[in-house]
Amino acid sequence: MEYNITLSQDGKYISIKTKGDITRTEAMKQNIEAHTLGRKLGIRRYLVDLTESRNVESVVDDYEFVHEDLQAEPVFDRFARVALLVSPDDRSHDFFATASLNAGMSVHLFTSFEEAVQFLTNDSPSRNNRER
Repeated sequence: MEYNITLSQDGKYISIKTKGDITRTEAMKQNIEAHTLGRKLGIRRYLVDLTESRNVESVVDDYEFVHEDLQAEPVFDRFARVALLVSPDDRSHDFFATASLNAGMSVHLFTSFEEAVQFLTNDSPSRNNRER
């Protein structure tokens, strides 16, 4: 798996582009890097482009990642706003997003880049978890 982390052109959110199969270990690595940058820049909004990436972990691993790994990581901002951009036919990230919402995090799935950015830049983020 490979990824890159950049600041959006308008400076409102951090973008993470992932390619290849994503595992719990790799997800933690990119989260630490992105949230460290977010803390440094005072940004709490993240666009995670997973359109070229599949979650290959089990639902148990996803649950433990949300409820154990992320909670134990001091740099992780559990109050950040996160838009997961996924391919329309990819359901591999659904359980992770649901577990995150159930843990009180603002993590939402999108298949439209424009809708994901609108969610991140809008000051009233109320919406359903998955709009396709």
